[in-house]
Amino acid sequence: MKTYSSRQLTIITAVFLTFLATILLLITRCLSPGIIATTSFIVVFFLGSYVSIMYVINKYISDKIRPVYKTIKDLPLSGKKLAEKSSDSTNLLSNVKFEVEEWAKAQMKEIERLKELERYRKDFVGNVSHELKTPIFNIQGYILTLLEGGIDDSKINLLYLKRTEKSIDRMISIVEDLESITKLESGELKLNPVKFDIVKTVREVFEMEQWQADERNITLEIVNPPPRPVYVKADRNRILEVLTNLIVNGIKYSKKEGFVQVSFHDLEDNIMVEVTDNGIGIEKKYLPRIFERFYRVDKSRSREQGGTGLGLSIVKHIIEAHNQSIHVRSIVDQGTTFNFTLEKSK
Repeated sequence: MKTYSSRQLTIITAVFLTFLATILLLITRCLSPGIIATTSFIVVFFLGSYVSIMYVINKYISDKIRPVYKTIKDLPLSGKKLAEKSSDSTNLLSNVKFEVEEWAKAQMKEIERLKELERYRKDFVGNVSHELKTPIFNIQGYILTLLEGGIDDSKINLLYLKRTEKSIDRMISIVEDLESITKLESGELKLNPVKFDIVKTVREVFEMEQWQADERNITLEIVNPPPRPVYVKADRNRILEVLTNLIVNGIKYSKKEGFVQVSFHDLEDNIMVEVTDNGIGIEKKYLPRIFERFYRVDKSRSREQGGTGLGLSIVKHIIEAHNQSIHVRSIVDQGTTFNFTLEKSK
């Protein structure tokens, strides 16, 4: 439905009253001149009064609203002036209404963003505290036992010192992973893209992690190995970190005597790398969150398997730092596949 401004309504009303006055004059033609004059005076009086009153009201509203309008239209919204969004520059009240609504929407979005950041900060601090608490308490317990006489007991002194060392290593890993994520997010960690063979890099990871695979009788294999090198352009050390993380995860969560397979797919400008296991899988509802810091689908099982809970988050940051993407698909009790892309080297 079309809407009219107050100025347009005033003009329409004036025209209508003029038309009505003309009709009345035509009707009263048969009346005496005195009646005609009186009727004309009354019509003109009311018409003039109406126009005058509307003019005064509009001027009053305009004088009061214009400073508000000037202030609001100067407020930025996503780097642009709100006034640019309004097509009706002659309708002051409509402009003010439009811009106030847009400004309010922008403020609500900003408030929600700040609330989300605050929730994220609280969760992050809570997660860091929780992850560090376990190794700290372990170290405290081992040292107290040694101080209370265990240091003289040959059956436990070396054992507790080794356990203390493992807890310290875990704390160091958490701190180093947090430092890596912080540098990746802030852009402080500069990538060093070079040309390298991604197939050869996968084989190197297999060799490094073969001992873990052997412990659980896991087969590590490249599906349909390419007959020639597959060259990509990326930071080799960081991609090595990505592959190590995904392959080690596959080993940890695969079924015993299972497999971890890596395959390569040519996507014209990119190479897609897929890492697949036939392990426990991940429920669909958990998939959107697995790249979050410290997020664990099964907290108890994940901690038994080791790790800081930051690995997949680091993987995602590294891939995105290369302006590429990583995705996951999984079926419970059948396995999980991670795939990511890298720029093909020319």
